Amino acid sequence: MRKFTSMFMLMMVAVIALVACQKDKGGADSTSDANQENFKVGMMIDSGTIDDKSFNQGTWEGIKAYTKDHKGVKGQHVQPNGETTADYLSAADNLMMAGNNVIVAPGYKFEEAITELQVANPDVSFVILEGEPQPIGENTLSIFFAEQEAGFLSGVAAALQSQTGKVGFIGGMQIPAVERFGWGYVAGVAYANKTFGTNVEVADYQYQGTFNDVQGGQMMAGGMYDKGIDIIFSAAAAVGNGVINEAKVRTENGDNVYVIGVDVDQYDEGLMSDGHSVILTSAIKQVGTAVYEALKAYGEGNFPGGQKITMDAKTDGIGLPEKNPNLSTETQEKVDDVLAKIKSDEIVVPSTSDALETYLSEVGYDSSAISYK
Repeated sequence: MRKFTSMFMLMMVAVIALVACQKDKGGADSTSDANQENFKVGMMIDSGTIDDKSFNQGTWEGIKAYTKDHKGVKGQHVQPNGETTADYLSAADNLMMAGNNVIVAPGYKFEEAITELQVANPDVSFVILEGEPQPIGENTLSIFFAEQEAGFLSGVAAALQSQTGKVGFIGGMQIPAVERFGWGYVAGVAYANKTFGTNVEVADYQYQGTFNDVQGGQMMAGGMYDKGIDIIFSAAAAVGNGVINEAKVRTENGDNVYVIGVDVDQYDEGLMSDGHSVILTSAIKQVGTAVYEALKAYGEGNFPGGQKITMDAKTDGIGLPEKNPNLSTETQEKVDDVLAKIKSDEIVVPSTSDALETYLSEVGYDSSAISYK
């Protein structure tokens, strides 16, 4: 994970070189100054809150880190009034009226709004995470993550650590990024069964339907733990806070249950009064670093607009935390080996439901008890 920044910059250098060539040929330049030491960056909040301990917060932390390192840069965020394109357009207009030069939008639901905004505001640069305007404008950078790879590593870890032989998955809204987390998770469990001799099933697989219903997440987690599931992977933003809360309650009552966090290292969110955390590990996307490097490129006059970048295991854009106190040494070693095989393409993690179905058939895993589509 420590190599992420350098690997990301290698990719940025490549796309910047391409953009430079386009500019030489008369292409658009969304950053008129060669070195912009003073600018404003505004963020539109996705479903949930800015302190969701997940995707929104990870994005905002990246912005805050950049503004801390660059005193002339100011950052702010706004909560759209709703989740329609009109709501997003209104929120973006408010940010631009406030003088923001860069707009950051974390989530695919912003695609339609950014598609319009990039055309109507050619002097503003846009960074959209997990979304791709059609087409991508010369003033827009689209950043994706290979969630299925992080999910796969989490599935392997869960299978190796489960004591009951039953694990579960709770997604928030059924959107592409969350689906990829889930598909990878199931594939990881199946891989561990075949490769490491575990006998673990994904006994429950559900979507809560929102990213902000904390109580709903806690109730859903309670139902899963009642079934004998001892590890739940929660890819559900603030809904996951409810899953963590339920795990804490169960642990206080003597149960041995865990949660796998998402997007950022959520270990501290799972801490109990005795210093024990209910977070087994977390499926990380280096969202904050990706945003930081995008702002750095903009500040240096090299914003790679018109490009789509996918951060994966090879660029250290996804993975598990560097430290996983609740994983055994043996589990950590096996997960590290799996990560190396993903990087070398020895393991290709399924990124669609059809690919997952084929993969499960190949490794002999029976998934008939769950619905992951």
